[in-house]
Amino acid sequence: MTKILKLKELKKEVEKLKLKGEKIVLANGSFDLLHVGHIRYLKEAKSLGDVLIVAINSDKSVKLYKGEKRPIIPECERAEIVSALEFVDYVVIFDERDVKNVLITLKPHIQVKGTDYTETTVPERDVVLSYGGEVKIAGDKKNHSSRDLISIILERFSKDGK
Repeated sequence: MTKILKLKELKKEVEKLKLKGEKIVLANGSFDLLHVGHIRYLKEAKSLGDVLIVAINSDKSVKLYKGEKRPIIPECERAEIVSALEFVDYVVIFDERDVKNVLITLKPHIQVKGTDYTETTVPERDVVLSYGGEVKIAGDKKNHSSRDLISIILERFSKDGK
């Protein structure tokens, strides 16, 4: 069974899981150049419920908010990498700039964001609260980012090739 589903397929699965009394948690991001900050965020997100869904920004979506040079890793590969994590139950790829449509469609019990937000600054907060969901913050302090990894790689391996 694949963990990577289209939104319509995932909606049906989530409805079944909710009928069984499972608590659904949704985390989202681009997950370009997976790093320890991502792992800590997703692992803690999973601890907040029974089923962890990770919504991954499509290539189109990443370009909208990170610029034309991103992502580095294509969406299908990012989804495969994230789905390989044992604590991730499902992955869905979304095209929009934000995850509101996924939230409205799936109505997870909890939406989890990283520590670069607070529970009051999460952009989709109003959507989650509108259907009775909760917003939580998870992960370590924002000491890791794909952008920082890219900078380190460029600095260490630029022009001289060493």
